[in-house]
Amino acid sequence: MKTRIVSFALALLFITLLLPAGRLLSQDREHIAIPDIPGYTTLKCDFHMHTVFSDGNVWPTVRADEIWLEGLDGFAITDHIEYLPYKADVAKNFNRSCDIARPRAERLGLIIIRGAEITRDMPPGHLNAIFLKDADPLETPEWRDAIGAAAEQNAFIMWNHPGWTGQQPDGVARWYPEHTELLEKGWMHGVEIVNGHDYYPEVHRWAIEKKLTVIGNSDVHSPIHMSYDLGAGERRPMTLVFARSRDAAGIREALFERRTAVYWDDRLFGEERYLMAIFLASVEILNPEQTVERNRKFWVRISNSSDIPFELSIRKRPPWLEAPEGVTLAAHRTTMLEFKTIKTPPEAAPSLTLDYEVTNLVTMPGRGLDVALPLTIQSGGGE
Repeated sequence: MKTRIVSFALALLFITLLLPAGRLLSQDREHIAIPDIPGYTTLKCDFHMHTVFSDGNVWPTVRADEIWLEGLDGFAITDHIEYLPYKADVAKNFNRSCDIARPRAERLGLIIIRGAEITRDMPPGHLNAIFLKDADPLETPEWRDAIGAAAEQNAFIMWNHPGWTGQQPDGVARWYPEHTELLEKGWMHGVEIVNGHDYYPEVHRWAIEKKLTVIGNSDVHSPIHMSYDLGAGERRPMTLVFARSRDAAGIREALFERRTAVYWDDRLFGEERYLMAIFLASVEILNPEQTVERNRKFWVRISNSSDIPFELSIRKRPPWLEAPEGVTLAAHRTTMLEFKTIKTPPEAAPSLTLDYEVTNLVTMPGRGLDVALPLTIQSGGGE
């Protein structure tokens, strides 16, 4: 009898130990509310992560689970080619992490992409190659041969964390002749303007000038909750991909066509046309028709259906109107803006445009997105 009790207790303990892994798929998945834009599906992606197959601290399936729980759509595991600190415990296999994670990712409806990180001294530094067919040819002594092997597979190649203090101790990103060489060969297609908790304004400027795809990645090594306070609403940086189709081919085509933006810290970084499309798809003026009178107040209600709190700063207003200088259109809220006429509006002006800069939609370093909020007005007289 005692033996059976002990056996039952051990079995119960074993089942209990298994429960955390089994419970994961029953947990609620977060929904990231960033709208699709005309003609494209907005996919949330992270193309830079590590596992125990290089210097990460998690098994590959954990990366798929994290991506699913956080509400992202696609990802690439990019373990290092040249840096394998756990090789005494985990066999060297540059394709294995993706192979292990793929069944779990596909079960969860995620898009998984094979990748690897070419890990060299600066210059040229670290580069991720994604959409690889086989990562093994990237293991070669000469860095040009490694990048060339990725290019031969038609991989998308991005320069990682150009301002990383591990290679640039002063934190200043520098463009070297080697990067010009890669660009001219067609061996560099994108660059991380955000890596982890760091934004590189100068790199953002390079991306615009040199027509590189803007990328934002987590570069996560530990479990994601050890790097980001998910419970408090903090999110990893991610690349928004404006894809024609929700699959790997759609992501690949969009990356090469530079249809991306970076979402990080309640900010978007990218081309004006894509940031404007997201803003217009998120924001609606609920009462655009206004009857205004001199020395009277009126209120405009604006809803924001996205997760992004848009920060507005006024750029231009008509001389007869007092308008809020700064406005926050809170996420998933309707914000009421108060205006006051200080003169009688001109009768020949049936419309009014409120010109603001959305300071957290960054089209270039130090420059936000200019938006015009249109109203239709009718003069009601007044004092």
